[in-house]
Amino acid sequence: MSEEKILSLDDLRERLAQHRRRGQRVVLANGCFDLLHVGHVRYLEGARREGDVLVVGVNDDEGVRRLKGPGRPLLEAPDRARLVAALAAVDYVVIFAEPTVTALIGALRPDVHAKGTDYTTETVPEREAVRAVGGRVAIVGDPKDHSTRDLLAAIRQRFRS
Repeated sequence: MSEEKILSLDDLRERLAQHRRRGQRVVLANGCFDLLHVGHVRYLEGARREGDVLVVGVNDDEGVRRLKGPGRPLLEAPDRARLVAALAAVDYVVIFAEPTVTALIGALRPDVHAKGTDYTTETVPEREAVRAVGGRVAIVGDPKDHSTRDLLAAIRQRFRS
């Protein structure tokens, strides 16, 4: 069932047009989601509360390598997308290859672009792209007390021989 939530950009645009005709507000969240943790879940649940339909953009593998460095991602994009799609808060997932989410914002024209609490509305890099499509930025989720990097370090520490 969660595979049905993972769409190509063209199919997603078509599906979102149907939601908009029903007056539903579209929220876009994005991230690498390399090792799903409670911070991710809280971020996506917070994003969902900002509208009616939650779309999650997942960085492709090359994008994760660019952002996170060697040895990442741990999981390939289709697997990361499937994990995100399995969450109840998520309606649709799209994998994107661009270095930033700006092009995805232009293509999907979300009513709300949700970012985590490591940002403020003034520091969101794509805030102008969101405004250009008539949307707003929302900061959601819990304090940035969780990260994949920290989780990996804890795992390495615990299982060090």
